[in-house]
Amino acid sequence: MATNITWHAGLTHDERSKISGQKGLTIWLTGLSASGKSTIATALEQHLLHYGINAYRLDGDNVRFGLNKDLGFSEADRNENIRRIAEVAKLFADSTTVAITSFISPYRADRDTARKLHDDAKLPFLEVYVDVPVEVAEQRDPKGLYKKARAGLIPEFTGISAPYEEPLKPEVHVHSDKASVEESVKQIADYLVAQGLIKKLE
Repeated sequence: MATNITWHAGLTHDERSKISGQKGLTIWLTGLSASGKSTIATALEQHLLHYGINAYRLDGDNVRFGLNKDLGFSEADRNENIRRIAEVAKLFADSTTVAITSFISPYRADRDTARKLHDDAKLPFLEVYVDVPVEVAEQRDPKGLYKKARAGLIPEFTGISAPYEEPLKPEVHVHSDKASVEESVKQIADYLVAQGLIKKLE
């Protein structure tokens, strides 16, 4: 824990929101590998930007090339991975950006910690469960990860040799084996509009 540091207050979120004309929030997509999280997150980001809503996507793989390149996939490293991303997402949300994260984030406790971080900062946090049967995810397997996990080449692989704890009460529940990417994006966007978190898209 760092010592001899002082928090320097700046503009409040409300002040930033009045200037930008937009509310900040975090949309947290969680689900198995190959559930469609990144594809949906990318499409959602493009959809919101198209309507003039500032949004930025934080992707599970992408951040491991930089911010989290020192972390592996042990439970402790997964916990730290999510902790860092939650902090970064909160900063984006505080800046009045719509932060869209796509991470397996298999443990409820870690997702609850991310939510509490936002709750404490009075920033909206939406959990989106991108739900797909593991058999379907394994059939998709665009990176060949399930095949490697079955062969014992990837230890602690979520859904095979490591657990995935499903969200109990996600704000949005997307069934990506039944809904198209466009339908999934619309489901999320409709929820945002209904909650008054973004302007009506038209």
